[in-house]
Amino acid sequence: MSPARVSRPPARAALVKTILAALDDMKAVNIKVLDVRRVTDVSDCMVLASGNSDRHVRSIAERVIERAKAGGFRPMGVEGERDGEWVLVDLNDAIVHVMLPRVREFYGLEELWETVPAAAGKPRAKSAGAKKAATPARPGRKKTPARKSPAARGGRGSSRPRG
Repeated sequence: MSPARVSRPPARAALVKTILAALDDMKAVNIKVLDVRRVTDVSDCMVLASGNSDRHVRSIAERVIERAKAGGFRPMGVEGERDGEWVLVDLNDAIVHVMLPRVREFYGLEELWETVPAAAGKPRAKSAGAKKAATPARPGRKKTPARKSPAARGGRGSSRPRG
């Protein structure tokens, strides 16, 4: 018999309910629950939420941990508490990501985890009149101009005289 992962739906539902209550209690914003059972064996679901400041993010994560322990769910690990820009709480069946909005936008976890199952085997829809690009654009990424080295800008280490 293979060591297949056994999902416990009633326990998972209670855990997600506990997490959502803690997030609501601390006024977390933009809360999203993603079912990732078909994508990964690491966890059954991911809960994403945002806080307004690093202190708010840390407080939200602390409340999630506090409520999970009170509900009988033992956190496996917590990462990022010191900085407070992105705190990850691993509750085994659910992973909670609490982030600042700019960090959440930069990493785009929603797009990463939501598009994986949909992209498998389904062609992309083309908009009417769209030209075929040589390379497909990556969503959420902005093109930035190449940066010049300090020497090329006349900065420190340059042999070019300033003045």
